[in-house]
Amino acid sequence: MASRSVNKVILVGHLGRDAETKFTPGGAARTSFSVATSRRWKDQQTGDWKEETDWANITLWRSENLAPYLLKGKQVYVEGRLRTRSYEDKDGKKVYATEVVAEEVILLGGRGGDQGPGGSGGDDYQQPASMPRSAPRPAAQPAQVDDSPFNQGITDDDVPF
Repeated sequence: MASRSVNKVILVGHLGRDAETKFTPGGAARTSFSVATSRRWKDQQTGDWKEETDWANITLWRSENLAPYLLKGKQVYVEGRLRTRSYEDKDGKKVYATEVVAEEVILLGGRGGDQGPGGSGGDDYQQPASMPRSAPRPAAQPAQVDDSPFNQGITDDDVPF
């Protein structure tokens, strides 16, 4: 009997540190960074808001260096797969490490006044840092303003999930 399995991770969070890129002898870039994802909920007994943050270590294999774009605090979309590996530390103890091997990383949101690499800042265009090789790159689109009566100034921080 053939069995099926799925190993897929999708994260939207903020970079916890600037990305670091190292190159293999063959010239492939290995970029490493961490992403923080948080969830908020209201404690049913106390009525207080609680928050929990999880950290994920991300590895991205590409031929180009994306570290200049992946800076601490930036919001990113990461899609990839989980990989757990083990090794022995200096004391001979077996250590397990789980990471996300990214297949797609996209910078989210505008860059504000940030004068990041390759841009003049100030626009709300979602700059893709990396896309699947088969996907065409989208053309820049102007930011849309929501003038509908349903726009009540609710931000992502107001949503409990």
